[in-house]
Amino acid sequence: MKILITGAKGQVGTEVVAQAIKRGHDVQGFGSKNLDISNAEQVNNTVQQIPPDVIINAAAYTSVDKAETEQEMAYAVNSQGSENLAKVCKQYNIPLLHISTDYVYDGEKQTPYIETDTPIPTGVYGASKLEGDQKIEQLWHKHIILRVSWVFGEHGNNFVKSMLRLAEQRDELSIVNDQFAAPTSAQAISSRLLDILEDRQFNQASCTWGIYNLQSDPGVTWYDFAQEIFTQTQQLGLINKTMKLNPIPSSQFPTPVKRPANSKLDGKKLQQYFELLPVDWKADLKVMLESINTPII
Repeated sequence: MKILITGAKGQVGTEVVAQAIKRGHDVQGFGSKNLDISNAEQVNNTVQQIPPDVIINAAAYTSVDKAETEQEMAYAVNSQGSENLAKVCKQYNIPLLHISTDYVYDGEKQTPYIETDTPIPTGVYGASKLEGDQKIEQLWHKHIILRVSWVFGEHGNNFVKSMLRLAEQRDELSIVNDQFAAPTSAQAISSRLLDILEDRQFNQASCTWGIYNLQSDPGVTWYDFAQEIFTQTQQLGLINKTMKLNPIPSSQFPTPVKRPANSKLDGKKLQQYFELLPVDWKADLKVMLESINTPII
């Protein structure tokens, strides 16, 4: 299958490209320097030149706090970019797989979010991603929008890398303990996207298009996540000291954007229609940490 992947240099995009090549697909990957999805002319020209059997959109503006002061840029990529891709996909009858986020929700729900819950973003990042999702829904029915939470992986910036970097500098850290969701590896997101497009019903009359949540288990707080990171790094011999972690409320770690208190996602729909089970983030974390060949400290 010929796959056009946008955001191919990003945290998830890099992983999608690698896995797709390993699975034998003809991969055409574009980073933002080679394909600016907010530029409709670039998008149209690129698709015409290839043309692909499917497009996976891993391009996104993801700086949650910076988006408050860089609103134009956030909406250009997350909203206009999604619109441009949906339009060209409709023009050439190309299925579109698109990555969304738990930040479209306000986090006030007490149970895991399902696909029919009303999105209420609390900041520009979530609002711009939601607008992109909605434009895709309105413009082109052949879409899979995959919502994910707390992404981590070998590439790009993420919480795991931040913890490892801070461990080199400090012996004690204070970590927020009142925000609940589930970490999700870029590896798992990529494999699920490819599993979907390789499914026998994909792009058939029976294909159930729409929004899907990728469930990762178990659900934890940032504090719990940090504890697991340092437990595994010690077990793997990557650090030779015990980190002291102090749980704190969000009020003691103010940010420009309010984070969802609960953004755990329910993945029953993905299991029902594509037989894809929730992912195990602890196992994926171990794989990521094992890729580090030398001790950190």
